[in-house]
Amino acid sequence: MKQAIILAAGKGTRMLPLTKTIPKPLVNINGRPFITYLLDNLNEAGFTKVFLVVGYLKEQIESYFENHNYDFEIETIEQEEMLGTGHALNITKEYVKGEFAVINGDNLYSVNDLKEMPFGDNYNYIYALEHIHPEKFGVVIKEGDFLIELIEKPANPKSNLINSGLYKFTPEIFDALSKIERSERGEYELTSAIHLLSENKRVKVKEVEYWQDLGKIEDIPLMESFVKKHF
Repeated sequence: MKQAIILAAGKGTRMLPLTKTIPKPLVNINGRPFITYLLDNLNEAGFTKVFLVVGYLKEQIESYFENHNYDFEIETIEQEEMLGTGHALNITKEYVKGEFAVINGDNLYSVNDLKEMPFGDNYNYIYALEHIHPEKFGVVIKEGDFLIELIEKPANPKSNLINSGLYKFTPEIFDALSKIERSERGEYELTSAIHLLSENKRVKVKEVEYWQDLGKIEDIPLMESFVKKHF
């Protein structure tokens, strides 16, 4: 079974006022909710089970999927408290079995990247890409194939590789999540757990074929142009 977890519980504050009445995954992109493009790619890539971690305006997301069928099973998991990406992933521990993909719910990735994930090799993976402004993102430092360091928005980046928000994990990510503490902003950061695993050379780096972000309201026309090209 190829499983994926989509983190889609956030309030989407950088998309206000649009997200005042609609959750970000359902934002309209060329006549369709954004998340349907991501689900189409997961379906084509051969995934058979998708877990959606929901929170903000979750009723709208649940209602949408009650009325739309996909070739794979979709299950929603509620994140009752907004305690960060690490917390969002940790609440899925009792649901997933074996290795699984983790995807930020406001990002779009290629079918090839999703299809070619190295399930079964017993390593964790972070997917990165080169960017002209790495200082605005989490910067990936690697040595050979292995992640050495992950630095959030450094003033002077040591690399132009950034974290795309796509991962493949083994169950050991949950052990790492149990060891992290809240960050300065009061959240449990998934990247903190990834850093712990990287200390033992348990995380490899792969580069994505493409990545498009829907993080803020200004990204909507960019995403609309992008999906016209790729869908």
